[in-house]
Amino acid sequence: MRGLLRAAAALALLAVWLLPSGQASAASYSVAMKGYAFSPASLSVPAGSTVTWTNYDTAPHDVKTTSGPLSIHSPMLNKGQSWSFTFATAGSYGYVCTVHPDMTAGITVRAAPAPAPAPARTSAAPKEHTHTAPARTPSRTAHSAPAMMMPSASPSPTASEAAVPQTAQQTAPQVTQQSVTQTAASTGRPLDPLLVLAGLVAGVAVLCLLLVGSRTSQARREES
Repeated sequence: MRGLLRAAAALALLAVWLLPSGQASAASYSVAMKGYAFSPASLSVPAGSTVTWTNYDTAPHDVKTTSGPLSIHSPMLNKGQSWSFTFATAGSYGYVCTVHPDMTAGITVRAAPAPAPAPARTSAAPKEHTHTAPARTPSRTAHSAPAMMMPSASPSPTASEAAVPQTAQQTAPQVTQQSVTQTAASTGRPLDPLLVLAGLVAGVAVLCLLLVGSRTSQARREES
């Protein structure tokens, strides 16, 4: 039982540690100075990446750009020494070893992709309230004679009955538009994988607690 509780606590701590974590760090790349050549001679990296040159030859080497958005010149590197540079500006860089001009290479730095725009939220149109006037019924006086009414083929609807379908026809499209807008707004938000992980961890912890409680109650019943 203690092992299950410890595992649940460890999972919960892991979820708490992952929630505030940010984006992953930029990638790192290595270039070897070996056999009087740069290896690899052609490299493509995203902007923000760090490239490290290491000298494996007995002769000294350095790195100096011959073309590109920025001018780069490393110190002279002896055998076993390394030098790193972070490329923040996109573009194509060509470089050479000043001691050995035959050692040439190039690096292409790709621009970072633009973040995706957030989905726009639409607000539902306010409902229009229609007011129907109450139907007026003629008042009868003591001296008025009863009027002769001729039967009609179909009874005519009253003012209140005629107003009900018109109000329903006006409000039905608005309610439908509001429900469609709310559904589109709810489906446009992607699920956060970190929140899903936290929910799974919480579910595992609750399951472990329920298992411990059931076994404790069973043990008490057996003792009694």
